[in-house]
Amino acid sequence: MIEYQRPSERAYLVGIATRDERTAAPGLLEELRALTETLGLETVGRETVYVRDVSPRYYLGSGKALEIARRAQDLEADVIVFDEELSPSQQRNWEALAECSVTDRQGIILEIFAERAQTREARLQVDLARYEYLLPRLTSAWSHLSRQRGGRRGTRGEGETQLEVDRRIIQQRIASIKRDLHDVAGQRAVSRRQRMELPVPNGSVVGYTNAGKSSLLGALTGSDVVVADKLFATLDPATRRLELEGGQEILLTDTVGFVRRLPHGLVNAFRSTLEETLLAHFLLHVIDASDAAAVEHARITLDVLEEIGSREKPTIQVLNKIDLVDADTLDFARLSFPDAVPVSAVTGEGLDQLRVEIRRFVTSAFAPIHVAIPHARYDLAALIHRTGRVLEERHVDGTVNIRAEVPERTRQIVEEYTTA
Repeated sequence: MIEYQRPSERAYLVGIATRDERTAAPGLLEELRALTETLGLETVGRETVYVRDVSPRYYLGSGKALEIARRAQDLEADVIVFDEELSPSQQRNWEALAECSVTDRQGIILEIFAERAQTREARLQVDLARYEYLLPRLTSAWSHLSRQRGGRRGTRGEGETQLEVDRRIIQQRIASIKRDLHDVAGQRAVSRRQRMELPVPNGSVVGYTNAGKSSLLGALTGSDVVVADKLFATLDPATRRLELEGGQEILLTDTVGFVRRLPHGLVNAFRSTLEETLLAHFLLHVIDASDAAAVEHARITLDVLEEIGSREKPTIQVLNKIDLVDADTLDFARLSFPDAVPVSAVTGEGLDQLRVEIRRFVTSAFAPIHVAIPHARYDLAALIHRTGRVLEERHVDGTVNIRAEVPERTRQIVEEYTTA
């Protein structure tokens, strides 16, 4: 069994700012601190380095790299954490220079995800992302790679290094995880299809990590959802039923929080989890009113949604945590997000207004239709099932008679088959 050696407990943080990121640099470094503390590391020092040209050896210039290495040693740091992604060779060069563990933002996020994952699917997704991240970094992740082992013909080359053996083992593990994920995805697709077949609209709760998505879901639905004041407190999607005024029911699904510079490997690994946003009828975009970087975090959330194909989903903005801000800060937040519904998941303020908005949104977003579609155009029936809420379906004289509520775009496509 190959084990990854987690960074130790004392961390020296290094923020990287290019010419275009000077104003954002303090916020980025503060978020890196929050990430490392979420993992249980103690910050013993931090600094931001402004980089004009990237060095292939250390990312920074050699002189600056030596200064940082010496400061980290003076502070007895066990690990140096970079906010920018390091290449495998840069990471090895830094470890040789600083004589301690060196990791980057991506490595920290992967470790947080590994600690938070609960379900089998989430653990498989995290393992896949970690192995793909570690594969080119074997020499800095394992301590036994310098040994050489002989081999017999037909198994491995004579004098094949332990590195090559480990690389082959990890490649086999990656292939095995992908097969397991394929099976799990099939099982999840069945349960999702059963949920989609219910005549109940469903929405996904999205937003920047620690914006209060899980708290809001729990407050709205009165159910128990994992809540913690930590980044990435929960990775596994939780679906809860919300009953609105008049008896209207909807399903709301929490999703993993987004973050700046989310590693692309994690976006790919968690694509199946984020598919909940693709299949939702609408999104609740939760924004932290108490966060000074709320505007930037909202933009990042939209960027991630665009990357996974959910940017154009109908969306209700929710300005959460209004109990933590004064009147002036709240006024500024409302100016920044004029269409958002201000709420507090903790005190309950604004939740009734949000429920009314959700009900109005659901009612207006779906138009009632009654169509008779020929069996030869069952693709249109499938479209209604996929995008709307089927209330009744009967097969009559070579047609599929469907009574449903669908988005306006779907109504236009099937309009010619409308019955009186």
